[in-house]
Amino acid sequence: MKKIFTIIMTSILTIATLCACAKTDVPIETNSVSDDKISIVCTIFPEYDWIREVLGEHIQNADVTMLLDNGVDLHSYQPTTDDIIKISTCDMFVYVGGESDSWVKDALKEAANKDMVIINLMDVLGETLKTEELIEGMEMEEHDHTHEEAQDHESQEAVEHEDVDDHEHEGAPAYDEHIWLSLKNAKVLSSYIGEKLGEIDSKNASDYAHNAKTYVEKLDLLDGKYEVAVSHASQKTLLFGDRFPFRYLVDDYDLSYYAAFIGCSAETEASFETIAFLSGKMDELGLHSVLTIDGVQHKIAETIIQNTQQKNQSILTLNSMQSITSKDMESGITYLSIMENNLDVLKAALN
Repeated sequence: MKKIFTIIMTSILTIATLCACAKTDVPIETNSVSDDKISIVCTIFPEYDWIREVLGEHIQNADVTMLLDNGVDLHSYQPTTDDIIKISTCDMFVYVGGESDSWVKDALKEAANKDMVIINLMDVLGETLKTEELIEGMEMEEHDHTHEEAQDHESQEAVEHEDVDDHEHEGAPAYDEHIWLSLKNAKVLSSYIGEKLGEIDSKNASDYAHNAKTYVEKLDLLDGKYEVAVSHASQKTLLFGDRFPFRYLVDDYDLSYYAAFIGCSAETEASFETIAFLSGKMDELGLHSVLTIDGVQHKIAETIIQNTQQKNQSILTLNSMQSITSKDMESGITYLSIMENNLDVLKAALN
């Protein structure tokens, strides 16, 4: 399957390159921008919003495309022909760089613009990246079931934090992709984007640097509010009846957590053992809420509550920014506004 995908990618990119180089009387519609505009393509909403903030007053001189603009999840996205052509001819391409972006390597092989600035955000963060972790009570992935069966229940409960390596055969750790859910990461990444925009458009480099600095100050202020909120919290454990993409956030503020699945899990149904464990933890810790991520289905959280002693806890939602749509952006939603709302949810969960 991967070989077929690579062949298709290569064919599309070859056509894109020929189209870009060919001189014809009739222009080919590729949604490309005029020569006087910077063409930027990014994959997800946080990148898109950081770029717009750094562009500032120069936003009119840029064409910024967000590929996942219709609520498609990063973990299941595959580029269209039009997406690949946009990437091939853009001035800057920004992507997360995790396992979900495995398609990018093939998409960039025959890029028409050889001077393209490419930003792999996970590469930028380098040694500060975190691996996915399997914690006590968490549902294991299907491909890990053999490993699960080989452990007895008591030894599994004794493991508080176990790094998950789904790629042992490749010798590479499974890094957590959800880097944008850390304000500390956002400060580093938006500053880096500012530097790279300055390389593309040197005459406005000082403006980009200024805009990035101003934006980082806003992020820093909100980061401080998170620090204060957590320091005043009556308890410091979160419980998720869902996937858990917030490892970077909880680590930033020394919070503990329990969850049904790891952040990139494809599982949608939790086992009886997982439900029972999480319900028991709610009773043990006296938690009054179960957290979920954005989405319409919260059946696992509801089931956890129904299996507690009180059966009256609330369900709270933290926005992981994995289902932002063009309509959301038109309504004025921003990375900062989402993280501010997440702070309010966090306060409610911890107090």
